This record gives sequence, structure tokens and C-alpha cells, in this order.
Amino acid sequence: MSELDVTAYIEAQREPKRSTLLAVRKLILEIEPSLEQVIAWNSPQFKFNGKYAVGLAAFKNHLTFSPQSPEVMAAHAEDLAEFVTSKSSFQFGVDQVLSKELLSKLIKARLAQF
Repeated sequence: MSELDVTAYIEAQREPKRSTLLAVRKLILEIEPSLEQVIAWNSPQFKFNGKYAVGLAAFKNHLTFSPQSPEVMAAHAEDLAEFVTSKSSFQFGVDQVLSKELLSKLIKARLAQF
């Protein structure tokens, strides 16, 4: 599974999910260009030094971003107050591109765990 598989996953989504996922993926890779794109758990995941770091997923009525870390989620609870959260991910709107500032905080905190 590779970048092409991630692109295929995103391209298979209906608008506005497709555009939102493309924009968020672009921001993720701007923040950390060395991330490897793969499909795992039937969704786009980004690996850092061979370990799963963050992920995206599309659902019927929302998208999710996952730092895959309860510690990162807890440490940034204030930044995530407007979102529906779970232990290691949060939901955002199908037409809501996450801010580069928020993604940067979450990705840097997650990569610091490695």
C-alpha cells in the first residue's frame, strides 16, 4: 500500500469529502514531508520511521483525524474542544479543512513520542 493507494482512497470519496481530504493530506505532508503514506485499517495512515503516526478516515457524515495517541489528545484537549473526540481521534466536518496550526501541534506532539 502506498501513496497511490491513499490517492485512490481519497479520489473515491464524494465531494466535499474529496477536496477536504486532499487539502488535509497536503497540510500533513507540508508539516512533515518524510511521512510515508499507506492504507491501513481501510483508511489513509501516515508512518514515521516505520511506525504509525497519524491517520485520516472518511465516514458517511464526517471525517476523522487521529494522532493515534490518547496522550496527545489529552494534552491538546483545549485545542480540540469544538470537536467530537474519542480516545485517540476526533471528528471534523466533511467541508472543514483543519488549520495548519492545529495539525502542526498534533503532528509534532505525536512525532515527539517516537
